[in-house]
Amino acid sequence: MTLCIAFHSHSFMDNLVQPFHLLNPYVVQNPQTHMQPRSLSPTSVSLGMSESQLVSSQFSSQNFSPFFHPLDNLGELKTLSSVRELHAQMVKMPKRGNSVTMDGSMMRNYLEFGDFASATKVFFVGFSRNYLLWNAFLEEFASFGGDSHEILEVFKELHDKGVEFDSKALTVVLKICLALMDLWLGMEVHACLVKRGFHVDVHLSCALINLYEKCLGIDMANRVFDETPLQEDFLWNTSVMANLRSEKWEKALELFRRMQSASAKATDGTMVKLLQACGKLRALNEGKQLHGYVIKFGRVSNTSICNSVVSMYSRNNRLDLARTVFDSMEDHNQASWNSIISSYAANGRLNGAWDIFQKMQSSSIKPDIITWNSILSGHLLQGSYEMVLTNFRSLQNGNFKPDSCSITSALQAVIELGCFNLGKEIHGYIMRSNLDYDAYVCTSLVDMYIKNISLDKAEAVFHYSKNKNICAWNSLISGYTYKGMFNNAENLLNQMEGEGIKPDLVTWNSLISGYSMWGHREEALALMKRIKSLGLTPNVVSWTAMISGCCQNNNFMDALQFFSQMQEENVKPNSTTICSLLRACAGPSLLKKGEELHCFCMRHGFVDDIYVATALIDMYSKGGKLRVAHEVFRKIQEKTLPCWNCMMMGYATYGRGEEVFTLFDSMCKTGIIPDAITFTILLSGCKNSGLVMEGWKHFDSMKRYNITPTIEHYSCMVDLLGKAGFLDEALDFIHAMPHKADASIWGALLSACRIHKDVKIAEVAARNLFRLEPYNSANYVLMMNIYSSFDRWGDVERLKDSMTAMGVKIPNVWSWTQVRQTIHVFSTEGESHPQEGEIYFELYQLVSEIRKLGYVPDTHCVLQNIDEKEKEKVLLSHTEKLAMTYGLMSIKDGSPIRVVKNTRICQDCHTAAKYISLARNREIFLRDGGRFHHFMNGECSCNDRW
Repeated sequence: MTLCIAFHSHSFMDNLVQPFHLLNPYVVQNPQTHMQPRSLSPTSVSLGMSESQLVSSQFSSQNFSPFFHPLDNLGELKTLSSVRELHAQMVKMPKRGNSVTMDGSMMRNYLEFGDFASATKVFFVGFSRNYLLWNAFLEEFASFGGDSHEILEVFKELHDKGVEFDSKALTVVLKICLALMDLWLGMEVHACLVKRGFHVDVHLSCALINLYEKCLGIDMANRVFDETPLQEDFLWNTSVMANLRSEKWEKALELFRRMQSASAKATDGTMVKLLQACGKLRALNEGKQLHGYVIKFGRVSNTSICNSVVSMYSRNNRLDLARTVFDSMEDHNQASWNSIISSYAANGRLNGAWDIFQKMQSSSIKPDIITWNSILSGHLLQGSYEMVLTNFRSLQNGNFKPDSCSITSALQAVIELGCFNLGKEIHGYIMRSNLDYDAYVCTSLVDMYIKNISLDKAEAVFHYSKNKNICAWNSLISGYTYKGMFNNAENLLNQMEGEGIKPDLVTWNSLISGYSMWGHREEALALMKRIKSLGLTPNVVSWTAMISGCCQNNNFMDALQFFSQMQEENVKPNSTTICSLLRACAGPSLLKKGEELHCFCMRHGFVDDIYVATALIDMYSKGGKLRVAHEVFRKIQEKTLPCWNCMMMGYATYGRGEEVFTLFDSMCKTGIIPDAITFTILLSGCKNSGLVMEGWKHFDSMKRYNITPTIEHYSCMVDLLGKAGFLDEALDFIHAMPHKADASIWGALLSACRIHKDVKIAEVAARNLFRLEPYNSANYVLMMNIYSSFDRWGDVERLKDSMTAMGVKIPNVWSWTQVRQTIHVFSTEGESHPQEGEIYFELYQLVSEIRKLGYVPDTHCVLQNIDEKEKEKVLLSHTEKLAMTYGLMSIKDGSPIRVVKNTRICQDCHTAAKYISLARNREIFLRDGGRFHHFMNGECSCNDRW
């Protein structure tokens, strides 16, 4: 149909003057004319007076007079035919009384008898042009079961008969087009308006903007706005809101600036949405300008606006300003308290969140489930998984019923902590509370059982779920790929497609991540090609999955290579990509690449991201640049718990215990609550610095924070006591602890026995290690070192024979160093370095030089019963010595030498490195299989405790 709305209304009105049974024979023949009226609607279109007031006398066709009016006999209307006859007479007679009331009553009579078409005709032709009345009719129409499509059909019919519609009627039609997504009719109406040069009022323009934004795109909606000559406040607000709905945040803010120039005023609803946009964009300056507008025009009394200001400052990491706004508010509603508590929790300020929580409890407004969920989410975000579960129990004890959000937070904590028995209890609660319908709960349950290596239960939950969506499918596929069960994943993918669910990028990204994580690089690349063949474009998540998978599998060079390919395809990385890459650079101490990434972060604005900043601290700490790491840490305004933990770990690794304790005290003063990881770091700082008393103090203080010591904490204490020389106390501690000692416990004790040369306790530790890890060659080598230091060659040979009998082999030992952009590897197997002769020549000179300073080769490190001279020659071939020597030969600018070794550095090389740093006045950073060593001026950061 092509509309042309240039016509007159008299033809239709003339038709209405005739009795309805003459106007349309269908009226007489249709059995609907004798229908009984429908039940009354709860609301009435009749405005001005009630029907009882309208009925003033009995209607009788025999007693008709000039003073009679048909509406006087409404009470006698029993059939649709009588309604139509009455309507025909009303049209003939002169108007008496309120025409709005009469038209409204007539429409309602038609609606009661189910004649929606006639009611709509009265609505379009006879009804007063008032938006409130029209909206009331639409509500009444829907309450009687009318279909909005019928209104549009009547509109088309009346148009064909020549009825002329004004802008108010057309506005209603366009609104119905929007509700029904009927773009074509809306465009035809618009086209006719343009053709006629029809005056488009503000309401009609707004209806067109909303229609085009929803059905055709925001660009066309903005075009309507720009072409509207009279831009009133209502139109400005409608355009801004349309852009916000379409997530065109920048355009919405630009329109707001233009609004101010045009002296147009934003509504409260517009201000709320604009402030939310500033939070999402991290647009602090624009947010401050909006806050200024709120103050200037006296909107500070609006609680919803103030809540949005609080949220905006919070999302821009300005918690101080958020709190100032909150404290200055005249009134606080439930959303106000929840907003500020959520802000503190999301920024890791959990002590502050609890303080506000307690103030809320003492106010007239009490915490609700949303408040508790904010606390749970905050602990979850900070990695405080024990506190998540503690508060989950408090929530239940407070007679609150956990919802799907609470449940998913608790299940995530269960997954991280591995307390799957509690997870099963939560699953029982889910079933009893009928929460299993929720797709997110289902996904979390599937994930929990997958992490608990209970794929059968994960499958059972998946198949039992009534409301499976693509997230549930993706979760199980991800679980299969996480476990390396790629055949199962492919089968489930085929089943998913068979049920009509089309895999999305999340599905493919799960497969890519799994293949990449399990080292199947070619399969992962094949999936990338498959995605492209399906018409999809690998996004940043696809590439990040590749990079992250490589990092988890220690394929760091592949991760960097994929990043290069990602840039070649013009895919911009996000903060998760950058964090994965920084972990890759921290892994093998690729400091140069890490520094390049840091520059990339500064150019592209990633340095303000808390996760990227934390990854930078980790990378620089592991690369030996603690000063740079601390500088990055210092610049972070709102430090989170992982951020503090990372910086403390950097100092702990290099044996700088006092700095660890200083940072810990500073962290506690900010209100951040330490977690189990924090205490592992504190105890590591103590053991690497030999601070026994401080170690006991922090170990005992864990109870104060409701943290139960884990096997990692007990291992640190054994290491601390053993390396300090308290071997008997360490052994007693092992026997007294509530956990069964694992390989980390006995390994720490055996390492301490090597330092203090205690064969008796070493043999106890070794027996347990050989039982727990019978194929770990490092344990045999360590015990052989202890035997060789006492010249017990018979025991050395006995262990070698045991290794041979069990098929245990000492892995290939290698060390490498980076010179400019090239990595040089020195290995006990494989090809020799091309400059091997020059390296050995330089090493001989270097050894002669450090001998003069007091260096004496430690031949006990050679596990062969040969003479001393031969042992000294063997020591010269150790890969870490060759790597250090080559670094000194090739790097002439005085910068530190950096070496990575895959096994523990031997005693002789450790001593030699200290003397080399003194003789050549060079810093040497060496990362071995156990820890980091920073050699400078003849000393090592480990204080000879490694």
